[in-house]
Amino acid sequence: MTTFLIIILILAMGATAYVLVRGVIAMASGKDVSGAQQQNYMQKRVIFQGVAIMIIVAILLVASG
Repeated sequence: MTTFLIIILILAMGATAYVLVRGVIAMASGKDVSGAQQQNYMQKRVIFQGVAIMIIVAILLVASG
């Protein structure tokens, strides 16, 4: 169970990093004047970070029990 959660955690961390890099690249390009695309990347990053934190809590609960 712990191994499965660690694999899922690595995927969630990778998704967070991917969205973060995509957002920085989109911001550096300067094409999105309204900022809607930046907001979309920010929302996705926050969601992935939240999922990663929940997985960490689950790992800690499994490891302590």
